[in-house]
Amino acid sequence: MKFLKKFYDWVLHWAYTSYGVPALFILSFAESAFLPIMPEVILFPLCLSRHKKSFYYAFVCSISSVLGGLFGYLIGLEFWSIGQKIVFHYMTHEKFESVRLTYHTHEAWVIFLAALTPVPYKIFTIAAGFFRGDLVVFIIASVLGRSAKFFILVAPFYFFGPGIKSRIEKSFHIIGVSVIIAIVVIILIIKLVRK
Repeated sequence: MKFLKKFYDWVLHWAYTSYGVPALFILSFAESAFLPIMPEVILFPLCLSRHKKSFYYAFVCSISSVLGGLFGYLIGLEFWSIGQKIVFHYMTHEKFESVRLTYHTHEAWVIFLAALTPVPYKIFTIAAGFFRGDLVVFIIASVLGRSAKFFILVAPFYFFGPGIKSRIEKSFHIIGVSVIIAIVVIILIIKLVRK
């Protein structure tokens, strides 16, 4: 827990500097195309540090994430030899074929749900390019899904900002255990997706 508290303090410190928003933009972009680190690790501390700018941070995160998704689409479209290494890290070839069938029948919903939920969005951005998906549908579904996700996530910070920060710091041990459990659950979900 001490490590998590130190990490929390360290990330929160950067949120107060001029590097916070550029770091959020870069991380959000990269996460949508190839990086396995969620932008929330910077988004949440930024919202804690300046809660009245939470929706601005969500906007930055949404735009950069969709741009990163387009980069992921390009990887799948033109650089599949690279893209498949990322995709097959998360799922088997059999599961990928199942995704292909679902994608071609429910293209917009697949992208929207991938953009909205905790599943690795990058899998579907790269796959969409490989499947030669409709780019307009991809952009619209991504904008709606990513925006909904990030704006919903930051809404509590905007409306209850200072109170949330004090509660986090008072209940850090409980939150730390919850974070560890969440990480384990995400790993299990990824393993299930890969089967």
